Amino acid sequence: MSEEEVYDEEEEVAEEEEAEQDDESAPEVPGEVEEDEAEDEEEKPKQKFAVPQIAAPKIPEGEKVDFDDIHRKRLEKDFLELQTLIEAHFEKRKKEEEDLVALKGRIEKRRAERSEQQRIRAEAEKERQTRMAEERLRKEEEMARKRMEDDLQKKKALSNMSMHYAGFLSKAQGERGRGGKKQTEREKKKKILSDRKKTLNIEHLGEDKLREKAKELWQWIYELESEKFDLLDKFKRQKYDINVLRNRIAEHQKYSAKGARGGNKGKVGGRWK
Repeated sequence: MSEEEVYDEEEEVAEEEEAEQDDESAPEVPGEVEEDEAEDEEEKPKQKFAVPQIAAPKIPEGEKVDFDDIHRKRLEKDFLELQTLIEAHFEKRKKEEEDLVALKGRIEKRRAERSEQQRIRAEAEKERQTRMAEERLRKEEEMARKRMEDDLQKKKALSNMSMHYAGFLSKAQGERGRGGKKQTEREKKKKILSDRKKTLNIEHLGEDKLREKAKELWQWIYELESEKFDLLDKFKRQKYDINVLRNRIAEHQKYSAKGARGGNKGKVGGRWK
């Protein structure tokens, strides 16, 4: 409320008090009272709404009204209300700032937890990859060792076979030498290749002859591939049979060596002596 409004309200209160004092001091006129009552009676039926009249506050006679004190109290009241609003605003602002700080703290904490989880997950994945690499390397080393052992066993079996069958081979070679000079495998291979090698003379052929020649060559290649497949299959079977025979020979030699070492023992009365 501004000072002008306070002053206007104080002036209205003062004018109402002066009017009441004049009404009390003025004598009543009977004729005027009757006329006023008659007018009131005539006007009563026309009134639709009764507006209550609020009596102005009465100031005791003989007391002096201190408008400055009233104005000061109103200003103090407005100041207290404004100060209360300001304090409530700052309290609310402080609470919002505290909530914001707490929210930022929770966000930072969650971010730190997420980064820690990602770090742990990355370390676990790294360890898993390391274990897989080590396991793969171990398996490769184990396979290489097994292949080496197999190669050694094969070489040993071949050496044993060469030792035991050297006489047989020398005998067979002697018989082949006595039977006359025969073709070696290399010579056979050269002869077969020379027989199969065909000269391609197509310079004097026409289009139809070239087509027939192409069909003929295609058929010949098809037959060679079929023969090659059969030979490879035969070679695989022979290789498998040779490996089986080598293993049997190695087992036989192993048990034969054990029997030679224990040849002096005999079974007498259900016991070996």
